[in-house]
Amino acid sequence: MKEIKLTDSEKVLMDILWEKKNIFMKDILEAYPEPKPAATTIATLLKRMQNKDLVGYKLYGNSREYYPKVEKGEYFKEEMTSMIDRFFNSSVTQFASFFTSNAKLSQKQLKELRDIIDDQIKE
Repeated sequence: MKEIKLTDSEKVLMDILWEKKNIFMKDILEAYPEPKPAATTIATLLKRMQNKDLVGYKLYGNSREYYPKVEKGEYFKEEMTSMIDRFFNSSVTQFASFFTSNAKLSQKQLKELRDIIDDQIKE
């Protein structure tokens, strides 16, 4: 799988695309949080993301309907893998140890995590 890297601005735009699935520029502008960037800024971001093969579009006359070409789950998986590689020497065990000792999880949440792990072990 190709590495997926999004800037903060691209991430905001991808969140809109992931939520809406298919969307025209005017609708992107409406969905964008404040402070809203100029339409030209969004157009530039979309072009850059098309070049990265993250966004596609269908042409309807002069209008483009944009859609994400990468799933949110795929992006999240790549981000998590990258973070574990960078900060925990590719060790999921080190990550889990850090997470469980620093996240201030309740006993209920820790038991839920244990249940998830137990289910994975059974498979």
